[in-house]
Amino acid sequence: MTDTIISRCETKGLRMTGQRRVIAAVLQESDDHPDVEELYARASQRDDGISLATVYRTVKLFEEAGILDKLEFGDGRARYEDAERAHHDHLIDINSGEVIEFVDPEIEALQVKIAEKLGYQLKGHRLELYGVPIKK
Repeated sequence: MTDTIISRCETKGLRMTGQRRVIAAVLQESDDHPDVEELYARASQRDDGISLATVYRTVKLFEEAGILDKLEFGDGRARYEDAERAHHDHLIDINSGEVIEFVDPEIEALQVKIAEKLGYQLKGHRLELYGVPIKK
């Protein structure tokens, strides 16, 4: 991914206010899957004039424009990530809520094989695994 969230917003013709730019920068720099409250906490450290309502509206706008993907891992919190990130799957620790990204070529190949076996060409997928750490 060579472009940024801000540049993709501009390309799509979204009006980029200063506060939207701050929120986009926070999202761009995130290596986790923040929810709106976490985005607000991070963004308000940079601009204390940003309101929680502004973050909610901006995230919704970015999601509707295809800039962000909304992720729901069953904990009642919608989380977000850049829609242009390289494909990956998620393992969610149901005790801590930690989200671990992974890519496994065997799983990818198996999904294609299953789709073909059922008479389909796979065009995309989202895989979420839920687990707890194994006690050693």
